[in-house]
Amino acid sequence: MRGVIITGPPKADLAEVDVLAGLGVATVHEAMGRKGSLGSRLRPIQQGAAIGGTAVTALCWPGDNLMIHAAVEQCGPGDVLVVSTTSPSRDGLFGELFATALRRRGVRGLVINAGVRDVKALRDMGFAVWSAAVSAQGTVKATAGSVNVPLVVEGEVIRPGDAVLADDDGVVCVPREQVSTTVSAARARTEKEAAARAAFEAGELGLDRYGLRETLSTLGVEYLTFEEYEKRSGT
Repeated sequence: MRGVIITGPPKADLAEVDVLAGLGVATVHEAMGRKGSLGSRLRPIQQGAAIGGTAVTALCWPGDNLMIHAAVEQCGPGDVLVVSTTSPSRDGLFGELFATALRRRGVRGLVINAGVRDVKALRDMGFAVWSAAVSAQGTVKATAGSVNVPLVVEGEVIRPGDAVLADDDGVVCVPREQVSTTVSAARARTEKEAAARAAFEAGELGLDRYGLRETLSTLGVEYLTFEEYEKRSGT
């Protein structure tokens, strides 16, 4: 495999990425038309962390973290390192020493479609990680990969400079060209949810607010008393 390290890719506006991070992964995913989610396999190693940043990508071979070392050099303030492998791997490609180097460079966290280790140390130092596995299995540094090339993670394409958001609900990627429009859509969704929350707190039902009684009727769902149900079911 012939590798490349791409320098200086275009990036999403970090101020807008920060706005999206504050709105949350689920809201942003919905605002994009339920797109961009990296699914349920990538899970946080900590609770309560919520980050957003611009992607620096690293493509590694399974059991080999050479290209993470190369990616660290390309990382800067506001970035999120995104790592994947050329074929499935659950080895512990990333640990405390990498996190120490990345934190020094202002990196906000890691999303890795493989394994991490030194989990307690990562939690204690407050370095946020979303991973596919936790594994003590070590790695080598022997095989060429690439840095700042597009990756496919759980079916989603992540390019260098795209916005990557992560919290307790998972990870979502917003293409860098769509960040501004997604901010507007996510804010509108947040306002809509606030209005619904107030209505529910006042006692309104979702059945009425969203017109779902008609939906139930259209689907043939009936309301029966207990006695009617027993009579109909023959019990």
